[in-house]
Amino acid sequence: MEIAIVEDDNKIREELEKLLERNNYKVIRIESFNNVCQELNNYNPDLILLDINLPFQNGFEICKQIKGDKNIPVIFVTGRDTTKDELMSIEAGGMDFITKPYDTMILLEKIKRAINLTNPENYREISKNGYTLDLHLSLLKKDNMQVELTRNEFRILYYFFMNDGRVITKEELLEKLWNDKYYLDENILMVNITRLRKKAKEVGIDDLIKNVRGKGFTL
Repeated sequence: MEIAIVEDDNKIREELEKLLERNNYKVIRIESFNNVCQELNNYNPDLILLDINLPFQNGFEICKQIKGDKNIPVIFVTGRDTTKDELMSIEAGGMDFITKPYDTMILLEKIKRAINLTNPENYREISKNGYTLDLHLSLLKKDNMQVELTRNEFRILYYFFMNDGRVITKEELLEKLWNDKYYLDENILMVNITRLRKKAKEVGIDDLIKNVRGKGFTL
C-alpha cells in the first residue's frame, strides 16, 4: 500500500514517513506545493495524508480537486482543531480528520480503516446510478434483472465504476487495460463498449457509458 504525505513541515513529514515505513507502507513524499494535484498525478497512492495549512493552496481546496478527479481516501492531519475545520474537511471530501500532535496508534488505525472502507475487494457489490456491479460473479444488475459480463466487459465497466464522475478517454482505457494485462486494441475496446451498452439495455439501463463529444466517455 502506498500513502502520499502532503505536509510542508519537514520534521513532521519525516516523522510520518518513518512511522508509515515501520508499519510496511510505501511512502510518496510531496515536497513541491505550487501544484500539489499535478504532483499527485505522477503517482497512484492508496491514501493521502493532507495538511490544511500549505503554501499556495490550502488543504481543503486540494482535497476538492483530488476528489473531483480520483476516488482516493484523504485523511486530514493538521494542527487546526476547531469544529469548523473538521466540518470543512468533511465538506471538502475528506474521509477522516486528526489533529497534531496525534497519537500514532490512532492515526495508524484511521489509515487502516480508510483503506479497508475504500478497497472494493472487501465488497461483493458496488452500486452507482441505480445499478449494481457484482464483483464476484461479473454480473450487471438493476432491480430484479441481471446480465452476465465477459472478462473484458467486466474490466471496462469496473474501471468506469472506480472513476465515476470522470470523463475517461479511449487512450486511458487502453493504457489501463494494457497495464493490467487485459490487452485491447481500439477496435476491440469499442466493440466491448457497444456490447456493454446493449447488455445494459436488457436490464433496463438506457444510458450506460455515455459519449462526451471530443473528450471520451463517462458513466
